Amino acid sequence: MKERQIHRRFVELSGGKDADIVVIPTASELETTGQDYNRIFRDLGAAEVDFLPITRRADCDNPRYLEMLDRASGIFLTGGNQLRLSTILGGTGIAQKIRRRNAMGVTVAGTSAGASIMSEHMIAGGDSNSAPVEGAVSLAPGLGLTNAVIIDQHFTQRNRLGRLLAASSYNPFLIGLGIDEDTAAFIGPDGVFEVVGSGTVTVVDASGLTHSSMWEARPGQALTLLGLKVDVMGEGCRYDLVGRHAYPPDAHAEFCALPNQAGTTRQQ
Repeated sequence: MKERQIHRRFVELSGGKDADIVVIPTASELETTGQDYNRIFRDLGAAEVDFLPITRRADCDNPRYLEMLDRASGIFLTGGNQLRLSTILGGTGIAQKIRRRNAMGVTVAGTSAGASIMSEHMIAGGDSNSAPVEGAVSLAPGLGLTNAVIIDQHFTQRNRLGRLLAASSYNPFLIGLGIDEDTAAFIGPDGVFEVVGSGTVTVVDASGLTHSSMWEARPGQALTLLGLKVDVMGEGCRYDLVGRHAYPPDAHAEFCALPNQAGTTRQQ
């Protein structure tokens, strides 16, 4: 099953049989989410798995939770509501600890809302099944594990190309990543990511824009965006976020074996 393949890859990158994984189910309002992921990662061979039952900002002051993150070799943020996740974690010691641990090489992964919040600029909401129009997407601060991309999820399944194009037009420096369900983008410390799973990752590079009407468009007005570059990448493809170049699957290419972050999305 591809979904387990993605989770298995995360466990391997977190230390395999020696992995100590901490799950943060805050985005979900289901009481069983943390326990469900504990079971998944234990079944895949992780040595230690626990979850942080953070449901309000005051929970982020718990010193035990910070200690758990200090010893973690992998951190996983579940799906749910990304605004619930950002408003509870944002600006807290937990958020700061996640950034510091990731900077030290600890693998951080997320699914759905947990994937969206990894970037500095997070898609907080917007219209699916829409052309790129002014007001099609709303942004909020994310965790800031990367400032190079902006991430959207359930991408093909919910037809979110229009809102990712609109998000990319706000700041053409950012690379838009549209991640399908049952698909992951594993980002290495060298700025190269690899696609794993049964779907695709759509990359929107707006750095070559020759014209954008975003600044003058009225609310709901269709946007003119000229000079965009779009890559649609299946399993095994790689993308260099620094050089902004996509590579096809290559059995002989060596991909970085120790990524320090990963973005995934799946059906909730």
